Amino acid sequence: MKTCGLNPALNHAVGAASAGAPSRASVHFKPVAQALPAKAAATVCLLCGLFIFLLSACDDRNNNEHSGFAGLGAAGEGYAEAHAGMTLNFPEDHGPHPDFRIEWWYLTANLQDENGEPLGGQWTLFRQAMPPPTAEPATPGPWAVEQIWMAHLALSRGEQHRVAERFARGIGIVSATQQAGVMAQPFRAWLDNWRLESLSGSGEELDQLRLTAEAEDEQGSFGYELVLEASGPLVRHGIHGFSQKSADGQGSMYYSQPFYRVSGEVWLNGERLAVSGQAWLDREWSSQLLSERQTGWDWFSLHLASGHKLMAFRLRGDDNDYVSGSWITPGGEVTALSSEDITLTSLKSAGVAGRQIPVRWQLTLPAQNLQLNVSADHPNRWMHTSVPYWEGTVSVTDAVSGAPLGQGYLEMTGY
Repeated sequence: MKTCGLNPALNHAVGAASAGAPSRASVHFKPVAQALPAKAAATVCLLCGLFIFLLSACDDRNNNEHSGFAGLGAAGEGYAEAHAGMTLNFPEDHGPHPDFRIEWWYLTANLQDENGEPLGGQWTLFRQAMPPPTAEPATPGPWAVEQIWMAHLALSRGEQHRVAERFARGIGIVSATQQAGVMAQPFRAWLDNWRLESLSGSGEELDQLRLTAEAEDEQGSFGYELVLEASGPLVRHGIHGFSQKSADGQGSMYYSQPFYRVSGEVWLNGERLAVSGQAWLDREWSSQLLSERQTGWDWFSLHLASGHKLMAFRLRGDDNDYVSGSWITPGGEVTALSSEDITLTSLKSAGVAGRQIPVRWQLTLPAQNLQLNVSADHPNRWMHTSVPYWEGTVSVTDAVSGAPLGQGYLEMTGY
């Protein structure tokens, strides 16, 4: 068994935040630590460090072989467990689930400007529970914490890939006055001034949202304000929303809104650009997402020109891979996919951030008579965040004819 400690990315992030120096990922602690005594500011950074320690106890190239990628295979004793037979309830499930250890609100957008130049946007809010709900309550104090929040912002255009990261802490029931949180109705998810919020009354179906986020690094400010309008229903993955992730039965509650049409503005390098496109929102929560032997995943969300959508993932393990997915019709009807229904094959890799990352794939769906080639638009989409991973736009073509068939996003972890 390998021994683990705080990974180098975390040491860099906490050190940069404490010293006021920028990191490549534009790590942001300012709203909590600013104007606080040094001891209090250090406490906040320690809390953020504890979050990453729990989520990613090992360096991504030195994983604990008994806790899966980023610790997500560690047993979730004391927390609620996702399992087959659970069902989704809206609008309640748009909000947080503090009895579960981890969850996220994850948006990816394939955009283009008025000249047709492609861009990619990602915004994610993560929640991590600290002590299990069944644990003995700690003595209350001014720095007590029950939930840690982390958000990622990314904007890509051509060779550019700009990334920022922020952290916050939470206590008790989420309220609108807290630095970060999620409210189910009307829907609102935020960390500082990064916000994903409903524009349509109750927001029960998440049919109209606005996303606003901005960050600054050594190259200047970047961000976006986007309006998302759904043209189809929410989609439940797996068995009524329970998505199994391993042969041992671990999994998560998982649903998506893959039918967003997008309009708005992005700003980059001093330019403000009108953009339009497509977006996909994923919602997922669990207490043990993976088995202890799974080392990472390859996850696809694809918008096909036919109007169909495809979600597919491969969980890589010591013994064999676990493959699953969803085939989604233009009307929102879902067919669950297993390893018998879809195969994911890596065709080409490239050197990225000192690693060999698959940048070209073939996805085969016999029942749909489809053989797709999925290629990264740009290999250099490494997220230099505290838990590092690859995330970027992809193009979809017919594997035989080469005809364009769509676009989407690809996320890869554990490399």
